[in-house]
Amino acid sequence: MLQERETSFLFGGNAPYVEEQYELYLVDPSSVSDEWRNWFDALSATPAIDGSNRGDEPHSPVISSFVEFARRPPAARPIIDSDLGLARKQVCVQSLIAAYRTIGTRTANLDPLSWDPPRPYAELTPAYYGLSATDMSTRFSTADTFFFDDDAALQDIVTALEETYTGTLGAEFMHLSNAGERRWWQMRLESTRAKPAFSADEKKHILDRLTAAETLERYLHTRYVGQKRFSLEGGESLIVLLDELVRYGASKKLQSVVMGMAHRGRLNVLVNIAGKPLHALFDEFEGKAADKLPAGDVKYHKGFRSVTQTSNGPVEVVLAFNPSHLEIVNPVVQGMARAKSDTLRLANHEQVLPVEIHGDAAMSGQGVVMETLSLSYTRGHGTGGTVHVVVNNQIGFTTSDPRDTRSSFYTTDVAKMIEAPILHVNGDDPEAVAMAVQLALDYRTQFHRSVVIDLICFRRHGHQEQDTPAITQPLMYRAIASHPGVRALYARKLIEQGVLTERDVEASVKACRERLASAHKEAIAEDAATFDHTSARYRPPSSEQLRTLAADITKLPDGYGLHPLVGKMLAARREMAEGTKPLDWGMGEHLAFASLLERGVDVRLSGQDSARGTFNHRHAVLHDQKRTGRTDGVYIPLEHVGSRQGRFTVTNSILSEAAVMAFEYGYSTVNTNALVIWEAQFGDFANGAQVVIDQFIAAGAAKWGQRSGLTLFLPHGQEGAGPEHASARLERFLQLGAHDNMRVVQPTTPAQLFHLLRMQALSFDRRPLIVMTPKSLLRHAEAVSTLDELATGAFNEVLIEQRSDPLRDSTVERVIVASGKVYFELLEHRRTAGITDVPIVRVEQLYPFPLQHLAAELARYPNLKTVVWCQEEAHNQGAWSFVQPRLGDIAPDGTELRYAGPLESASTAPGSHATHVAIQAAVVASAFSH
Repeated sequence: MLQERETSFLFGGNAPYVEEQYELYLVDPSSVSDEWRNWFDALSATPAIDGSNRGDEPHSPVISSFVEFARRPPAARPIIDSDLGLARKQVCVQSLIAAYRTIGTRTANLDPLSWDPPRPYAELTPAYYGLSATDMSTRFSTADTFFFDDDAALQDIVTALEETYTGTLGAEFMHLSNAGERRWWQMRLESTRAKPAFSADEKKHILDRLTAAETLERYLHTRYVGQKRFSLEGGESLIVLLDELVRYGASKKLQSVVMGMAHRGRLNVLVNIAGKPLHALFDEFEGKAADKLPAGDVKYHKGFRSVTQTSNGPVEVVLAFNPSHLEIVNPVVQGMARAKSDTLRLANHEQVLPVEIHGDAAMSGQGVVMETLSLSYTRGHGTGGTVHVVVNNQIGFTTSDPRDTRSSFYTTDVAKMIEAPILHVNGDDPEAVAMAVQLALDYRTQFHRSVVIDLICFRRHGHQEQDTPAITQPLMYRAIASHPGVRALYARKLIEQGVLTERDVEASVKACRERLASAHKEAIAEDAATFDHTSARYRPPSSEQLRTLAADITKLPDGYGLHPLVGKMLAARREMAEGTKPLDWGMGEHLAFASLLERGVDVRLSGQDSARGTFNHRHAVLHDQKRTGRTDGVYIPLEHVGSRQGRFTVTNSILSEAAVMAFEYGYSTVNTNALVIWEAQFGDFANGAQVVIDQFIAAGAAKWGQRSGLTLFLPHGQEGAGPEHASARLERFLQLGAHDNMRVVQPTTPAQLFHLLRMQALSFDRRPLIVMTPKSLLRHAEAVSTLDELATGAFNEVLIEQRSDPLRDSTVERVIVASGKVYFELLEHRRTAGITDVPIVRVEQLYPFPLQHLAAELARYPNLKTVVWCQEEAHNQGAWSFVQPRLGDIAPDGTELRYAGPLESASTAPGSHATHVAIQAAVVASAFSH
């Protein structure tokens, strides 16, 4: 007997030999014996899940089946045709198990309405794999499962698979490339048959959350008839889900939960999860709480922050502000979470949880979802895993046909791009919802990766309370009309289980209604946040400090090998540090960063080429050209400016504008001890993030009182490189300027940039800073500064030429006012043409517009007849339409205001370099003669 087991090809000790034979067979079937080839041929003929020939079967299930079968004594082995025949059927059973793990959720009981039953899948039937009714009592190995200890009858295996993968909680995880993660999900689901086990007290708590959610919606519906609130009715289990996230998250040592969501169900989440006082909500419905912000916003866009006490300690709960642009808040939430994690100095970010609450149609339809998912595990933007929640009411806006809303089977399929496991759960089973949360948080805690919960529910009132969805969805809304609601269903279940009585349930609903009525009667208007700008007193560092910092950031480790071009740049910076060479733009920027870091201020810079700089001017990250092996050889001088310095982070971001800019905006609202910069590769590329600019950067303070110190670096200027590399759309930012909501500047010297960045970081006046940064000026011989200019003064909104003979002011009849690099072209033309009586004034800050400074300068010239605004952007672009009325207001009486610049254009720049040169020359000349 022993000899038979040891020599059998099924003997467990020969498993490596079995796999070796299989590998040889896959390369060349004739390289193995007839017995092996026949067996593998039979295996290959067994259909795969998709109906195709199987091809390369996963090795682990095959080998484990062989091993488990071989461990049985011959007498215990069922006699079918032979050991080979049973082994083949064992593989068929493994294929059936794999099918349930892969697509079992497609037949799961997930729809609370059951109005569109899932279609059956042949792959989920034993017959599909050649297993007949006579095989149902045959025992097969369950070594690759967590259902049974050793083996089980096929009928019991099928029952276990159905219970686990086709119930009210379905899971997709087989797309995960990590075998350990797949195994984890198999263990957690199969060992429990995907069924929750909550105590009576926990069940009562779940019902209490459902009661609070439903009662609030019904109270608002009857008290404020016809008012939009984007009801949660039909999806009340979302409150159970989020409540469990906070409570169970506390047991995972969560300190903060940062949530983002659109308007659907937001009021309910604000009250029942984020902790917004009921009387504050009622004030908004009654119109009693007059907003003291310049603009304010509708109630279902507002955010809130509170601290929730749990049995495992306090948890901060934040619901971010959000406009109607659906998923755009997702990267903002990620930035806020990363900032909280960074300020807590958390290495793996696990104590701060970002939660993105998606709409079903928006999840698959909005591109920013994909962009934000792409940030998930990057070094500069990762947050240790996000819990994504899809409130899947199966209707999107007015359509519920997947053929119109997406091209994927599930709305959540987009999350598979980052291999996120996906839990689909029936909203009518709140216990399964709570279990899904626990699984999600356990997975995130162990693997630091994201997970998706697809909460399948419905929408009782259509898109909003005045909608009539039955017009387009008669069948669905017939089913909705007869649905009693999840609270009633769950209450009935608990009554049947003896957990509660009908009287208990009725008393709970009554108490909740009374709380709402009492809060409504006592509603008192609360003071809104004020909109105040208080500037800090600015002091630049001393010359000695700057020289020390300059020396520090030009040092290298011994033996470090720089690329020759980078070595030349660093050598020049050493000369600048010694004062023998004027400072260029890159050095001015570096010294601003270094001086802030030395004070303990964080500096964070991200963009698509920010470490090096698109135009090779920065080189904040150095690379050792002599490195060998697998070390990256990276050295960052700005990380070595002091023992207690702030954190310096420079990140080459993913090729995205909207998500990354929104991330940095969110980051800047939380980390107030940081200079946070987003840099466009070219200023034009900010177009891809226009929603972020319009809704958050420009309007966040006016709508919500949300303060951000985000700085945008937008390379801007006509250089002859074509229309997509010319304009940061200065005119758009100027159009958005109001209520002192931001600063829009176009500095032209390193000293100006140095003071500007320091003032932005050190001021109490937190508002966005929009910097039109240069391209050609980065290395312009005259766009330089000295160390002394950095050590004295501050940022000048207007730069005025120093005149050696003030008496000549009386001879001036024309003044040119300009902004940006065109100043240097005007300067060169004036010098070449020998013109001596036309001053050129540089406007370095365009918004808020420096009226007083400019008025004082123009008043210097008693015989002034003409003020020329010169710009290189087209007439309908740039600053002209913004500055024209303002210059007109301050120009002395009798003075003519003229425009010198290109004609109107539908494009930002010509595609021909020769055309650009001709236009630029004509513009500059016309400023002096027109």
